[in-house]
Amino acid sequence: MKLDPFKLERYFAQYEFSAPYILCASDCESMSLGDLLAFEPDAHDRFKSLRLGYSEPAGAPDLRRAAATLYDTVTADQILVHSGAEEAIFNFMNTALAPGDHVIVHAPYYQSLGEVARGVGANVSEWRGDPEKGWTLDIDVLKNILTERTRLVVVNFPHNPTGFLPSPEFVTELSNISDRRGFIVFSDEVYRGLELEPSGRPPAMADINDRAVSLGVMSKTYGLAGLRIGWIATRNKSVLEDLSAFKDYTTICNSVPSEFLAALALRHAGSIAERNLRIIRNNLDLIDMFFAGHKDRFAWRRPAAGSIAFPALIQGRVDEFCADLVRKAGVLLLPGTLYGSDYNSFRIGFGRKNVPEALEQLDAYLPRVC
Repeated sequence: MKLDPFKLERYFAQYEFSAPYILCASDCESMSLGDLLAFEPDAHDRFKSLRLGYSEPAGAPDLRRAAATLYDTVTADQILVHSGAEEAIFNFMNTALAPGDHVIVHAPYYQSLGEVARGVGANVSEWRGDPEKGWTLDIDVLKNILTERTRLVVVNFPHNPTGFLPSPEFVTELSNISDRRGFIVFSDEVYRGLELEPSGRPPAMADINDRAVSLGVMSKTYGLAGLRIGWIATRNKSVLEDLSAFKDYTTICNSVPSEFLAALALRHAGSIAERNLRIIRNNLDLIDMFFAGHKDRFAWRRPAAGSIAFPALIQGRVDEFCADLVRKAGVLLLPGTLYGSDYNSFRIGFGRKNVPEALEQLDAYLPRVC
């Protein structure tokens, strides 16, 4: 398999741990080990008594049971735990696809959602959201892209990087089309739980379609990226069997301490997600005011969900703007050109507590580049 360099991750490797102000983080505010263990009175003692041997390849039973509570119809034995979301994406694409298959990917997209499919030998088409309509997807566009060889449609709700969230009716229609046309829906749902209006949350794809796959992870909604725990949820028995066999060649099993801590966090998922939503809402109010004061420079649309958005730069090249900003002000924004050469937008993140300080630095920088 030949994969192109992961542009976004290479960019982060260059700046993420040196720039003083990270204003494009995709994850939410993290917490200390002590704060996480404090959710349950005996958790500290149980954690210290863990035996550091191998864990079950499918994932610790407690963790799979906890993850299953996030779904309406998926059970614990229909959860397969991986090392983060990235391993899950890699393994799924390698088991579900063959050379010559056709894949349609919701765009713009996190590079591995399309690149691994290309590495397998699949042909990848983009299903682009419309920036003039809040990055909305048009179901009729999808119908025109579908071919007889379409094996997989990849979607991401809530969406990275735009914050787009479809209606429940849209998700149901997509499920119905997959049943009629025979393709699998791979639904990246790593921001699920961060809807600004929870009443608008669409169903998980694995809940409404028995062939579909839902992707979850601890890093985004829960801010626990250091655990390196993700999972696949699906009622598709053949997908689970193929993934389980393929995982024997990647991680085999996961970290026992990480699985313990992830299960603990998911037993308190509502509290953690609500804490991060409070941070997001407070930061979005500040960001709304910031962009209202710079309408001549940026085109801003408040997202419907998630901890990131994708405002456009009205004048100039976004890659040059972001490079100059981090060099002169120490503020890191993610240029949209890392998602595709024609995106003159940038990813801004608002799930962390230090967003106000980063915004102040950005605001102070702008008069210098008039």
